[in-house]
Amino acid sequence: MPFAGFLWFVLTLLPLVIIQRLLHRELQTIFWIITRNPKLTIGLFSVMFLPGVLLHELSHFVTAKLLQVRTGKVSLIPRSLPNGFLQMGFVEIEQTDIIRDSLIGIAPLVTGSLFIAYAGMNRLGLGTLLTVLTNGQFELFWKGLTLVPQMNDFPLWFYLAFAVSSTMLPSESDRHSWLPLGLWTAGLLALGIFAGAGEWMLANVAPLLNDFLGTVATLFGMSVVLHFVLLLPTMLTHRMIAKVTGVDVRQ
Repeated sequence: MPFAGFLWFVLTLLPLVIIQRLLHRELQTIFWIITRNPKLTIGLFSVMFLPGVLLHELSHFVTAKLLQVRTGKVSLIPRSLPNGFLQMGFVEIEQTDIIRDSLIGIAPLVTGSLFIAYAGMNRLGLGTLLTVLTNGQFELFWKGLTLVPQMNDFPLWFYLAFAVSSTMLPSESDRHSWLPLGLWTAGLLALGIFAGAGEWMLANVAPLLNDFLGTVATLFGMSVVLHFVLLLPTMLTHRMIAKVTGVDVRQ
């Protein structure tokens, strides 16, 4: 398929967003049932993802410095936003042009993906598992999954990969310049097609973009595997604690 990379990108991004939100909600519920304290719940949840939050904000900060964009306050202290979302950290960055704003906004996804690529493929063997899964070899996938915990330093790398993959997606504020950049890009593509460069772009640009999206999809797929492995035991833990304490949160 000429656009298989794009298709896999969509098919892995959507499950990652969905399963990530489900898992985060389950973890927050467990912490709340145990502590019965909203602030302590937020604190414990944020500490769990501290390595990922640190890499996320450091990526913004370093990229801004490299692009000669002024930065302000840096914080890793979580806070609740008026829209109901939780902000686990932030870096104050001067708003500039859409190119630099977009590069700064996407930096955590780039650094997080690089870390997942290293941890997942070199330390956890998730690349092989994902290939087996996409080939429909489900029995071999489950067998391989049982062997992953035998990898050297498995708890450390699994935790770091999970924390980073859970915090690498750009936030709403990170994406504020993507729409105008996308419109400019679409306009340039339309102009190129109108000028007669459509066949050239399809032959030379599309394959590169397809390969890039396919690579990103592989990394997203590994992140989905990490979250999926934790989702069921987390949900069972939630149900067990709720049954023992007689306290639960309405979803």
